[in-house]
Amino acid sequence: MVTSLLTPPAGSVGIDEILASARARLDRVGPHETATALRRGAVLVDIRPAAQRAEFGEFPDAIVIERNVLEWRLDPRSEARLPFANSYDLEVIVTCQEGYTSSLAAASLKDLGLHRATDLAGGFKAWREAGLPVR
Repeated sequence: MVTSLLTPPAGSVGIDEILASARARLDRVGPHETATALRRGAVLVDIRPAAQRAEFGEFPDAIVIERNVLEWRLDPRSEARLPFANSYDLEVIVTCQEGYTSSLAAASLKDLGLHRATDLAGGFKAWREAGLPVR
């Protein structure tokens, strides 16, 4: 039997389903909710690559951790964690350019046990459109 290269393998899941599953586990926050969370001590983590930050701008108070090392830098068990990542109660808001990759990343942080991890709905684009400060 010949199968098409476009026929998904049995048991596979499409990206739309993966994204929906990730978002179902998050209490996503908008730009103004994020700004409020930052004032109370939440950590905003920008996972965008350098090229996107250069092209579109940056958050003034975000910690930049590119996506490929995010889990190692924020897992309290990891020897490669950043000094502030020493609690599973850390309030982390992940952001990307438009809020897609950040949802997947935040769900991954929840898998590590960071139960307060979430993402910025709409990403940097929504933040900028809300008139919040950028660099």
